[in-house]
Amino acid sequence: MKVLVTGAGGQVGSEMLRLAQDDFQVVGFDRHDLDITDAEQVGLRLDECAPEMLVNCAAYTAVDRAEDEPATARRVNAEAVGGLGRACHDRGIGLVHLSTDYVFDGTKDGPYVEDDVPNPLNVYGATKLAGEESLRSATDRHLILRVSWVFGSTGRSFVDTMLRLAGERREISVVDDQIGTPCPAVEIASAVRRIAKFGATREHAWGTYHFSTKPSLSWCQFARAIVDTGVETGLLATRPAVHAIRSSQWPTKALRPRNSSLGSARLAETFNLEPPAWEPCLRAYVESLCRRR
Repeated sequence: MKVLVTGAGGQVGSEMLRLAQDDFQVVGFDRHDLDITDAEQVGLRLDECAPEMLVNCAAYTAVDRAEDEPATARRVNAEAVGGLGRACHDRGIGLVHLSTDYVFDGTKDGPYVEDDVPNPLNVYGATKLAGEESLRSATDRHLILRVSWVFGSTGRSFVDTMLRLAGERREISVVDDQIGTPCPAVEIASAVRRIAKFGATREHAWGTYHFSTKPSLSWCQFARAIVDTGVETGLLATRPAVHAIRSSQWPTKALRPRNSSLGSARLAETFNLEPPAWEPCLRAYVESLCRRR
């Protein structure tokens, strides 16, 4: 199977490239090679590569900056996604698109499921929701995969930030009233690979899904796990204190949902993809950082 990946320089996109095998050919373009807002360029790349599936990992992800740049965020996260959908529809290509937990407002008790009504709190979430709606209107052969709290070997993530701060400070303050599930980029990519391979033969499987790990926890609890893992693996020489604070004590330009937990039962039922535990993935990631150093 041949797959074209947009946003191949990002966390999930770069992991998709590493999954290439003889029976799974991956062609990746980062934002320098392919501007997804350029419809003509998108069409040329699709015709040149002739993939069976397109996996869109490209997005405007600067959550706070999006409050000041709503037009740019909308162009990338909404308008371009609709364009990708139309280009794929015209060529009979299936499309897997990554979305976000930020389409929800976080007021629900318990994990969000796919049929819950979205209500984004910020510009980023609103533009990602608009992208979902544009894609649904453009083509029936789409699969939207909502993910949360992504971390991986490319770019900067919460894990990298906590490890850096833990190496610089004796104390760190982290919000403890926002909960969710960390999603390792490598696990998301592995799930997308399975979806791509089987999606083409399961026409009933198109639609919206949630990918999550287990168990859910707060940002502060996750930060403590990161610090513990850093010390246990020898990446950190000391263990700073991690203090729990409220969101009101750490104001950000963009509001965040208090509950970002996603229920992934539909994904498990359709593709036999059970939610992985995030702890072993975190340890493997930190150990990989140790080897690089």
